[in-house]
Amino acid sequence: MESITKNRQSPATLRALTARAYGDGLVPAGDGWVQELGHGWFNVVYLIRLVDGRSVVLKIAPPPHIEVMSYEKEAMATELAALQLIRDKTEVPVPTVDFADRSHELCDADYFFMSYVDADNFGILRQEGRLSPEHENAYREAVGALNRELNEVRGPWFGALEGPGHSTWRACFTDLLEGVLGDGERRDVDLGYGYDVVREAVAARAGTLDAVTEPRFVEWDLFPNNAMVRDGKIVSVIDHERAFYGDPLIEAGFVGLDLPGVFGDPAAFLRGYGWGDLTDDERQRRWLYSLYLVLIMIIETSYRGHTTTTQYDWCRERLVELMG
Repeated sequence: MESITKNRQSPATLRALTARAYGDGLVPAGDGWVQELGHGWFNVVYLIRLVDGRSVVLKIAPPPHIEVMSYEKEAMATELAALQLIRDKTEVPVPTVDFADRSHELCDADYFFMSYVDADNFGILRQEGRLSPEHENAYREAVGALNRELNEVRGPWFGALEGPGHSTWRACFTDLLEGVLGDGERRDVDLGYGYDVVREAVAARAGTLDAVTEPRFVEWDLFPNNAMVRDGKIVSVIDHERAFYGDPLIEAGFVGLDLPGVFGDPAAFLRGYGWGDLTDDERQRRWLYSLYLVLIMIIETSYRGHTTTTQYDWCRERLVELMG
């Protein structure tokens, strides 16, 4: 996926970053030792092969002159905090962080190296039609079980993992959503609805957010593309830069409850998670969370510098589905 947020670096800089992390003696000479992994949407990611035969992954944050959306600020710091929290508090498999540098001495942004997961991407297997319905449902169920384990981690507040936080979920979520709407207004992004109309729809349901009183670790981006699989098992969960403390019902696996035609039947995920039928209030909260996601996907097309309207048009259709 192409995006102006991808902070590509020269071979010389990539060598310097690798040398700082692993030492000069492990940086290969010649060509063919680095390749960009291109399916991510935000950060640039490289696969690097060291002299000792190990493969590692380098992730670099966007350049400082590129404006990102409000909720994306300090995303790499969030991912590092999430990875540490998951390793300390759960048994959910995630990559190991080998080295992180926020000094900006060798390049203009934060970066870190982590272990490479030699496995297939669940989402890509699904998109390429390489999974039977039985295998896909088994993976979705496994994602549900792992997601529940992540959500068992309690937080000290609602909001960013490293703070500052909110004392209530309503204050946190409405602040997040207002930030996204502000991002859209700043770039004059056409939603197909007036921004005040969207705000009125949110306000009509905001009272249901008060039922959420305990902050939980929320991965939020655990779509199939962020699950790595091998030999019938999920062996790693990747891309944690959007994690925060909030309501587990906001997780990606529940989106199909509102938009099943495009995000798929969530039954297997729900079965793995162990979540039964939703109450009326939970349905209203879930609608708010799907609205939030679709608004982000519309508005981010301006911030990513997309050269086609494919994503924008697709997401506008989803907003029509939600707004009715």
